[in-house]
Amino acid sequence: MTEHSSQGVGRGRVVRPLVRMTSRRPDEAHRAATPLELLFDLCFVVAVARAGARLVHAVAEGDPAHGVGGYLLVFFALWWAWVNVTWFASAYDCDDVPYRVATLVQMAGVLVLAAGIPEAFDEGDYTVAVVGYLIMRVALTAQWLRASRGETGAARTTALRYAGGLVLVQLGWVVLVLLPDAAWLWGLAPLIAAELAVPAFAEHSRRTPWHPHHISERYGLFTIIMLGESIAATSVAVQAGLDEHALGDLLPIAAGGLVIVFAAFWIYFSVPIHEYLVSSRQAFLWGYAHYVVLGSAAAIGAGLEVAVEQATHHAHVSATGAAFAVTLPTALFMVSVWAVHARHFKRDIAEHLVLPCGAFLVLLATLAGHWAVPLAGLAAAATVAAGIALGARSRG
Repeated sequence: MTEHSSQGVGRGRVVRPLVRMTSRRPDEAHRAATPLELLFDLCFVVAVARAGARLVHAVAEGDPAHGVGGYLLVFFALWWAWVNVTWFASAYDCDDVPYRVATLVQMAGVLVLAAGIPEAFDEGDYTVAVVGYLIMRVALTAQWLRASRGETGAARTTALRYAGGLVLVQLGWVVLVLLPDAAWLWGLAPLIAAELAVPAFAEHSRRTPWHPHHISERYGLFTIIMLGESIAATSVAVQAGLDEHALGDLLPIAAGGLVIVFAAFWIYFSVPIHEYLVSSRQAFLWGYAHYVVLGSAAAIGAGLEVAVEQATHHAHVSATGAAFAVTLPTALFMVSVWAVHARHFKRDIAEHLVLPCGAFLVLLATLAGHWAVPLAGLAAAATVAAGIALGARSRG
C-alpha cells in the first residue's frame, strides 16, 4: 500500500502535522471513504432536514409552488457545497493537520448555511446562507492553493483555476446579497451557471486525479443519507398514529413509505457504477445529474410527512395532493436513477423499460388518495422484483 493510500484510510493511524499535498493516484487500491468524510456528511443531515421541514410546511399549508421553488434552490446550495469538497478530497486528501482543520472549518460553514435555511425559505433573505458559503469557500480555496503548491505544469494550472473560479463566483454571491432583493431575479441563474462551469473551466486541459471507486462510494453514502430522511418520516408516521390514536390511518403510510425506501436503495445500488466512470465527461454528467437523484430522494421523506399531516387533519391539502407529494419524488428518483445511473448496465429493451414503467405505476397510484402510499410501495417493490427477474434471465 502506498503512503497516500495508508494515510487516506485514516483509521488507527497517527495524523502527521504537515505533509506536501500532492495528487493521489486514480487507480489506488483499497481507496475508501474516511471517518472525516463521514463526519462531514453528517453535517448535511441537519441541513437537509431543515430544508425538508420547510418544504413540508409550505406544501401542508397549501403553498406548494413556494415550497418547491425554495427547496430546489436551497438543496442546490447544499448539494453543490458537498460536491465541491467531495471531488477535491478524492484527488488531494492528504489527511494531515491543515487538511483536517480546513475540512472542519467547512463543516462549520455547512452548519451556518443550515441555520440560514428558514430565513431563505420564508423571507427570501439569503444573507446567513451566503455567509455559510463564504466560510466554506475560504477554506476550500485555501485547499486548492495548497494543492497548486504541490503540483507543477498543467496540474498546477488546474488547481489555480479552481481557486480563482471559486473566488470570483463567491464574490458574485456576496455582491448579490448586498444588492436589493429584485437583483436576485437577474443574478441567480447566471451565478448558478457560473458555479457549474467552474469544474469544466478548471479541468479543460487536465483533469484532477479523482478516484472512480471512491467517488461512487461517496455518492452512494450521500444517497443513503438522503433516503434516511424518508426512514425518519416513517418513524414520524408511527409516532403520530400513537399520539393521534390513528394507527389504522397511518400504519399503511409508514409501511408504504418504508417499502419505497427499501426499493429506492435496491434500485440505486444494483449496478457497479465505478466501472462506468472512466472519463471526466462521463463522471461530470453523472455527478451533475445527481442533483435530481439526491434531491428527489430527500423529498420522498418530506412527502411522507405531508401525507401524515393530511391523514391527521393538520394540513390544508387534499388526499390526492398529499399522495402526489410522495409519488412525484419517488417516480422522479426512479426515472433519474435509470437515466444517469442504471441504464448503462441494461442489456435489452425489457430491462430498460423496468424503471420508467415502474415510475409510471407509482404516479398512477396517486389516484388512490389515502391508499396511494402503500400502493406506490407495492409498485416500487414490483419494479425491483421485475428487475431481478430480468437480470437473472439475461445472465442465464
